[in-house]
Amino acid sequence: MKHASRLSLAAIALLGLSLTGCMPVASPLAGGIFADVKYGIVATDAPAASKEGKACATTILGWIATGDASIQAAKTAGGISTVAVVDHSAKNILGIFGEWCTIVRGN
Repeated sequence: MKHASRLSLAAIALLGLSLTGCMPVASPLAGGIFADVKYGIVATDAPAASKEGKACATTILGWIATGDASIQAAKTAGGISTVAVVDHSAKNILGIFGEWCTIVRGN
């Protein structure tokens, strides 16, 4: 019995430690299992947008994060010089994988 309780305690501790790295991506809505949302941040008085650029950064378990989700990177990706609208999107899968994107529309 003593061995079984130690094994159970070790399993619970291991499970707890494995979940500490899970980290959701910032979003106006949280989804504990899955989230994939888009939302607006900035709109200017620039004329209607004819181009779109997207730049993303990703995270795995909150331990590794990489990418450039800046407005400048999105402008470059879309060949945009004048920004009309800046939106964001966030994706989160079980707190294991997350993606944060900046979407720029302009001319």
